[in-house]
Parts: sequence; structure tokens; C-alpha cells
Amino acid sequence: MKQSWLKLAGMFAFGLLFRLLPFRPPNVELIMASQMPVAKTYGKLAGFFFGAFSILAFDVLTGTPGPWSLVTAPTYGLLGVFAAWYLKNRHGKRHFAYFALFGTLLYDAITGLTVGPLFFHQPFLAAVLGQIPFTFMHLLGNIGFAIILSPMIERWLAPQIVLVYSKHQIPGAKFQTISNVKSPKFSNEDSAFVI
Repeated sequence: MKQSWLKLAGMFAFGLLFRLLPFRPPNVELIMASQMPVAKTYGKLAGFFFGAFSILAFDVLTGTPGPWSLVTAPTYGLLGVFAAWYLKNRHGKRHFAYFALFGTLLYDAITGLTVGPLFFHQPFLAAVLGQIPFTFMHLLGNIGFAIILSPMIERWLAPQIVLVYSKHQIPGAKFQTISNVKSPKFSNEDSAFVI
């Protein structure tokens, strides 16, 4: 479990440092590409806090927290909850790409169309028109990173499976029964322990 938290902290730090790069195009970031595998592997709560704290940490480090943070952080957190639900029994990079598309559109609609009009008294039409190029860049970045990075992050976060020939319990491991194994070394009664 300690190794899992170290992986999460490292991924969080890398995503934050990526966002702090100078000359990075706006809305091209690694939050969603890393949040989806985190949510899929560790569940809704981890997905929520990973996304929300990613937004809040950036705002604090750049000295830009404000009332908009109360909209953007929980919205990204909720994307983690939705990602855990959507990706639970889905596999493959296409599902990461689908969620990146849906999640980006939802996030940009909620944050881009509310923050300006609510906090800066921006006309709604101006918010819509101004959001289009940012959403386009956000989509390109999130879908591209979802296809390339999310499957690699998921494999990196996945628990290692050790196959054993007996039913003896291994301390600290979760017991799972193997079914439909096509191997001369294992029968349907063999077990796997997830460490």
C-alpha cells in the first residue's frame, strides 16, 4: 500500500510540474490523463481528491486561488467520481479517449460558462465564444494524453498478480480464484494472490 501512495504522489507532482512549465499551451495538461487510471484503480474517492487537489495545488502555487477555485476544483473532483464509475468494467484506450472527450466537454461547459459570467459579469455569449478555442485545445490535449499516457499509467498503477499452486494464504495479499485458465501449470482450482 505504501508503494501505491508513493506512485500517486509522484504522478500528482509530475502533473503539477507539467502545468508549471513555461510556454505550455493553455489547457494542455496531464490531470485527466492521470486522474482516469487513478479513479479506475483506486476508486471514486481517490479520483475525486486527485482531481480536486490538482486544481487547488496549482492555484495555490501560482497565487491564483479565488472564488473560481470553488467551482473548478470540485468539478474536476466529480470527473474523478464519474471516471471511476464509467471505467470500472471497461478496458482499452478507446474508453479513456471517450471519457476524456465527455469529461472535457462537461468540465469546460460547467467552468467556462459559469466562472466568467458569475464572477466577472462577462456576457454569456462572450463566455461561449471565448471558450471555443480553449475547449478545442483542451480536447486535443486530453484525448491525446488519454490515448498515449492513460493506458501506461493504468499498467503502472495496477497491482502485481502472483500465481501460486496452493490455497495457502499469503499475509497482506487479497485472495482471488482463477477461472478459465488455459495453462498446463494451473487448474480451475488454483488461486491468485494480489500483492
